[in-house]
Amino acid sequence: MAVNSPIPVAADLKPVAGIEIGFAEAGIKKPNRKDLLVLRLAPGATVSGVFTLNRFCAAPVQISKANLAAVNAGGQPIRALMVNTGNANAGTGEEGLARAQQSCAALAELLGCGAGQILPFSTGVILEPLPVERIVAGLPAAVANLTADNWFNAAEAIMTTDTQPKAGSRTVDIAGHKVTLTGISKGAGMIKPNMATMLGFLAFDAKVAQPVLDVLVKQAADQSFNCITIDGDTSTNDSFMLVATGAGTLEVNSVDSPEFKALAAAVTELSVFLAQAIIRDGEGATKFMTITVEDGKNMEECRKIAYSIAHSPLVKTAFFASDPNLGRILAAIGYAGVDDLDVSKLNLYLDDVWVAKNGGRNPDYKEEDGQRVMKQSEIGVRVKLARGEAKATVYTCDLSHDYVSINADYRS
Repeated sequence: MAVNSPIPVAADLKPVAGIEIGFAEAGIKKPNRKDLLVLRLAPGATVSGVFTLNRFCAAPVQISKANLAAVNAGGQPIRALMVNTGNANAGTGEEGLARAQQSCAALAELLGCGAGQILPFSTGVILEPLPVERIVAGLPAAVANLTADNWFNAAEAIMTTDTQPKAGSRTVDIAGHKVTLTGISKGAGMIKPNMATMLGFLAFDAKVAQPVLDVLVKQAADQSFNCITIDGDTSTNDSFMLVATGAGTLEVNSVDSPEFKALAAAVTELSVFLAQAIIRDGEGATKFMTITVEDGKNMEECRKIAYSIAHSPLVKTAFFASDPNLGRILAAIGYAGVDDLDVSKLNLYLDDVWVAKNGGRNPDYKEEDGQRVMKQSEIGVRVKLARGEAKATVYTCDLSHDYVSINADYRS
């Protein structure tokens, strides 16, 4: 069960004008489950995305990046996104690329566009051939039920080890224009920044110029999906996509405009919500932790220390056990790689409890206070470096027995 994350209500997920959603049960890995998703875009839509930095990036990632690059070079606009679960189509070589291209061609024929106007996405088991014949056979059903209000079904159709769908909607007013935003995400394990075994799709009905959207997606990802980690493993298939359908009345053509700043704030807020939902549903998670490093020289060193704490198995298992063995946090700070860190000025807090003062145990710290915080389902860790004004925040979860069980049995 996800940590303090209620299952989204289908009726609360707002349709976004300019995007239609269809799904099917294609039997890609298991029968009788939604595992194929199609998102058809209006002709005026713009699309931008960020992808995994894993050098073994999956075939659909390679194709999606190439198709988006073709758009930026003056090619035909993207008309649809296609997602399958149950198979990652990663580590599959040239055959994997051919099968992904075959699925794009099949959808393009159904939608009356070119294969290069399709962006494919896959998630599931690595190093297994994509069952393209099942995808091709399932696409007509997915296209047949294309509607604007299928967001909840879409969230379910991209799940793997997720225990629940992840989705959210927002409506904001920007310069007198109503803008509707809806997004979905998936992921529960193999999660580490840049990016993770995660997929995220967020659409809104404003019209946004392609160069502006390219800036926006990177900015939003950097403050959301690139701030989460479960187990330190960077996957092969990570993708976060923004779709500006252009069906609304707001137009944004400059990153220097107040409209861009307002839209960016709304997109980032929803992106953070969707990213945090992944951590709350982390495999075997029982606790959600926010790790903030303050007063650093720069953002890079703050993130380096935050990730060092968040990735430490010793820290994460201590949180699972509600054991205030908080010296483990100091150790993780110490080996983070900030070579000139003056630990004699460092202070550590666990929510409202001052644990370490000027590099040593706070004389007023009592273990029962630490344990009180550790027993909470949501915990804040705050590190003050006394080196400058930079700050970074990372979201993570604990590491439980169930994480091992889930991943040991993942292919069965």
